[in-house]
Amino acid sequence: MARDTLSRSLHDLGLSAWFGGTLANAVALNPAAGKAGDDSASGRVANTGWDRWTPVNAVAIGMHLAGDVGQLVGNKGRIGAQEGVGTMAVAKTALTAAALGATGYSRVLGRKVSAQKDVPVDAGDNPSFQTPEDVAAAQRQLKLLQWLIPALTGALVVVSAFAGEQQRETEVKKGLLSRLLPIG
Repeated sequence: MARDTLSRSLHDLGLSAWFGGTLANAVALNPAAGKAGDDSASGRVANTGWDRWTPVNAVAIGMHLAGDVGQLVGNKGRIGAQEGVGTMAVAKTALTAAALGATGYSRVLGRKVSAQKDVPVDAGDNPSFQTPEDVAAAQRQLKLLQWLIPALTGALVVVSAFAGEQQRETEVKKGLLSRLLPIG
């Protein structure tokens, strides 16, 4: 079996940044922005933080996707030959698509919020009574997405760990034998 160190590294580093950065912003940046002093400062701090994170997140996602493709190419023989690997690959692809969709949609909403740099908010994810309704509506959706994205990317970490376990020699042998000698 050939080594796939580069694709594994891109996959894992990209995914860890995507997961960790999004979770850190939800846990720390959004609530901290509420402590900025006044409602307009809170909006400015949250917008600045998320706008600075966006290009880093885009690079992380690109690295992860490049690593994903490398992993698929490196494991193409196992996907069809070893029982369970194809199902895992489909599940991982579906989770990746869901995480990409949630991330993309959150960026669309984030642009609505950050278009008004000094928009008054209680915190990065909480509108105030002064927040314009379109921004408040986007914030309410972002409040959910900020937790959905780490949940989806965290699930990808778990599926990736499972995929690594499927590469153990004993698992490969068992999966290949199951294909060759179906039982039941």
